[in-house]
Formats: sequence, structure tokens, C-alpha cells
Amino acid sequence: MNDQKRNRNSLIYVALLAFIAGGIGIYLSGNVPRKAEEVNSGGGFKDFAKGHMAAFLVKADRPQVPDLTFQDLTGSEATLSKWRGRVVLLNLWATWCAPCRKEMPTLNEVQKQLGSKDFEVVALSVDRKGLEASAAFLKETGVDSLGLYIDETSKSLESLQAFGLPATLLIDRKGREIGRLLGPAEWDSAEAIALMKAALSE
Repeated sequence: MNDQKRNRNSLIYVALLAFIAGGIGIYLSGNVPRKAEEVNSGGGFKDFAKGHMAAFLVKADRPQVPDLTFQDLTGSEATLSKWRGRVVLLNLWATWCAPCRKEMPTLNEVQKQLGSKDFEVVALSVDRKGLEASAAFLKETGVDSLGLYIDETSKSLESLQAFGLPATLLIDRKGREIGRLLGPAEWDSAEAIALMKAALSE
């Protein structure tokens, strides 16, 4: 009887060891789904920085984005905090910026695809020529889904430490910078859409 107990206990012990070893093996092989906080960390978003988004710089520490002040189409004052609680793709541009002209239709397409109570492309003109020139630019480039916002002082560039155009920041619902891309990009590409959907899924 004692021998039977010993054999049964030995089998249980071996099975337990096998179970533990198997679990460790699966974890190390990366087959266990990552927790939400791991996926949503800087490391998770780095997985999306490829293809058309290869130049996307992920901010692992997610700094708070300054609450920029600018004007809307009517000339009324607006602040970036207006969009708190939504994912924002903030794009800084100007009428004299040739790459901006090229990428603007792709930003317009993103707004058409993803624009909702949870997401908006905020295209902010930092052009000193004023509201009229910026409105004409959007019309010339066939933009029909983006709002017009303008910072004639160009202070937004300094506040965001974005010394060049175009400059685009992906901002989470808490107003923190997920990452940025300096220079033009195809924002309606599969890689870009996947990146923004990842931000929306948080």
C-alpha cells in the first residue's frame, strides 16, 4: 500500500513538474498573449513602426503634450485639450510646405475612415499668411473632411519641439504623446491605419 502511495505521489510530482516546465516554455516562446499594459507600452507600439511608418518615433514614457492654443475656422480660440478623451493625429503644416501638400490628401482619407467621437485628425496650419491662405490650400488639395485650425504665431512648433514641417504626433486619450513622425508620410497606408487602430483599442 505504501509503495502504491509513493508511486502515485511520484506520478503527481512528475506531472506537476511537466506542467510548470511547459508553462515556462510557452511563455519564453512568446506564445502567451501579452497583457494589455505590455501591448500598450512603448514596446508594443514599436511593433507598428515599420513599412510606411518606419520613421515613426515611439515615446515609451508618453510625455504630456502641451495644451496648444490656436484658432478655428471662425477665428475663435481653441485649445488641444478640447479633444481630451479622444485619440488625435495632430499634423502641423503650412501652405509653402511642398511635402505637406503631398500628404494632406492621405490625412483627409484617414479622417474619412476613422473619424468618430473617438478619433480625429487635427490639421494645424502654422502658416503666417493667415486663415484665408490656409483655407485655399485645403481646397486646392481636395481636402473635404478636415477642420481648419491655424496658429499664425507658429509657437506650436516650438512648444512641440518640432522644428520642421510636416510634423505629426499621435496622441492618446489622456493627451499624451504616443509618438511622432517628422516629414511626410502616407497616413492612409495599411501600416498607419494599424498604428492608429492600436491607439484606439487602448
